[in-house]
Amino acid sequence: MNEKLKQKLENLPLDPGVYLYKNSKDKIIYVGKAKVLRNRVRSYFTGGSDGRAQYEALVENIYDLEVIITETEVEALILEANLIKRYRPRFNIFFRDDKFFPFLKVTKELFPRAYLTRKVIKDGSVYYGPFTEVKQVKRLVKVFKGIFQIRNCNLDITGDSIRLKKHKVCLDYHINLCGGPCEGLVEEMSYQDNLKRLIALVRGDTSQVIRELKVEMNRAAEKMQYEYAAKLRDQLKVAEEFAARQTIIFPDKVDRDVFALAVEDDDGCLAVMKVRGGRVLGREHFFAHSIKGLPYEEILSSLVKQYYFSADFTPREIYLPGAVEDLSVMEEWLRCKRDGAVDIIVPRRGRKAKLLRLADANAKLLLGEKRRETEARDRIPHSVTALQETLNMGEPPRIIEAFDISNLQGVQTTASMVVFKDGKPLKSEYRTFNIKSVEGIDDFASIAEVVKRRYKRQLDEEKELPDLILIDGGKGQLSSAMKSLGELNISEIPIVGLAKRLDEVFTPYESEPLNIPKTSSALKLLQQVRDEAHRVAITHHRSRRKKSAIASTLDSIEGVGEARKKLLLKHFGSVKKIAQVSLEELKTAGIDAKTAESIIRFFTEANHRPN
Repeated sequence: MNEKLKQKLENLPLDPGVYLYKNSKDKIIYVGKAKVLRNRVRSYFTGGSDGRAQYEALVENIYDLEVIITETEVEALILEANLIKRYRPRFNIFFRDDKFFPFLKVTKELFPRAYLTRKVIKDGSVYYGPFTEVKQVKRLVKVFKGIFQIRNCNLDITGDSIRLKKHKVCLDYHINLCGGPCEGLVEEMSYQDNLKRLIALVRGDTSQVIRELKVEMNRAAEKMQYEYAAKLRDQLKVAEEFAARQTIIFPDKVDRDVFALAVEDDDGCLAVMKVRGGRVLGREHFFAHSIKGLPYEEILSSLVKQYYFSADFTPREIYLPGAVEDLSVMEEWLRCKRDGAVDIIVPRRGRKAKLLRLADANAKLLLGEKRRETEARDRIPHSVTALQETLNMGEPPRIIEAFDISNLQGVQTTASMVVFKDGKPLKSEYRTFNIKSVEGIDDFASIAEVVKRRYKRQLDEEKELPDLILIDGGKGQLSSAMKSLGELNISEIPIVGLAKRLDEVFTPYESEPLNIPKTSSALKLLQQVRDEAHRVAITHHRSRRKKSAIASTLDSIEGVGEARKKLLLKHFGSVKKIAQVSLEELKTAGIDAKTAESIIRFFTEANHRPN
């Protein structure tokens, strides 16, 4: 720590505010807020970690700091969000995609234009958004601009230009997509009302639009303005059809935002289900990166704050999947922003929890789609490269072979080996084994046998060895597999064990399991491979037991050898069916009279024939 930084730490204020950490190049690398600046800032330099994976890297890069005092913690929260958006510091969590999403721009003119844009400039216009579901909002704006007759032209329409008749109506007027404000054919107030309805629909408030249109249509009809009433009727019909396509979730018609956050390794997806007037309007989503190792609550809190910092609307209720940092401060800020009551809720049951689960499914789906797009470009799946990083491997484990043992009370022990290539099952390479050298229940010895048999054969046939071996089990099973590999002089293949109980990952030379986050795609890949090996082992074991049971039953019948067993099973399908057939049916199947009588007698005497 340099002397300049030490001196600043000594003189930190006790006020709320924002602190900015800078590196040696005077670049801001982190922005944070604090209720008491002195306590929060000094906590970074006490020598302990705050639990974040980024903590040590952040502290190592701090060369200078700057603090900004605020009157309240809410002001600090707002300033923090402003500065993060402005400087986009390396160690902060933020949306990396928001600058690509469009806004609905409403110009500051006598007859304003409304159109989607990705550029926000200070020209007096009002911007609504951003909108992440771009296709949906484009279609919505296109349809309702025509319905409400909002102009598309770039004409500079003023009171003077209308009075002096500088402009002429275009094709849009003649096909009823524009009311003709350039020639003064529509009143300013009526135009503004239609524009407000367009904005309300884009923001999801269909009930307000429908209510206003009904009132105005009835008023026009009472005044016998039938042509105008008919136009309003057409607008109302389209608005009602649009509303009918939205699912009604809540009868109370309260506006709500429902958040879910999916996290996997270094990536996250925040999904927002928007409920307006009791109806699900749609969803928005944002992706975040560089979040590996950060607490879930911190990620959620940061992203929700950023969302409402840019959002043009704050609902009455906000549903979150879990607790967030500074909940009371966030609520106070949002109440000021909305100028009304705001409740942040973590639903546990009922309809609200169901909607939260829907948002969660969307977040996971979107993150998965994003991952697949990346993998399509990178060819090697992200989970494979994540596993390479987690296990500190020199090359990605594109070929993984996994082993599992299955037995029932030590009888007829079997094993399976499954192969995954680039994170996908390669079923043509699956193998099953019947354990030969082990008596009773001994998973350690069974693993040792099957691993040795597998790789001895691979060496003898000069076939390629895998990039990673996975053993279903803990340290004991792993050590047994290592011993077999050592006897074959194989030392270059990485090998790990995945214990069933806590899904702990063990490596050969460490007594403690690896600390892998449960959200890690590397762990999920290992679990998937292990579960497939377990499924194949159990399936093979059941099949072997079933065949053994059949064989032992038919072997007990005088005159029935291997050839007749196969004939009987092929013709009748099972021992149960054979026990039910008549003497004539056995003869028809090709069984001689003497053997057929033996079969009938066996099942009759043994009470195998059903009642």
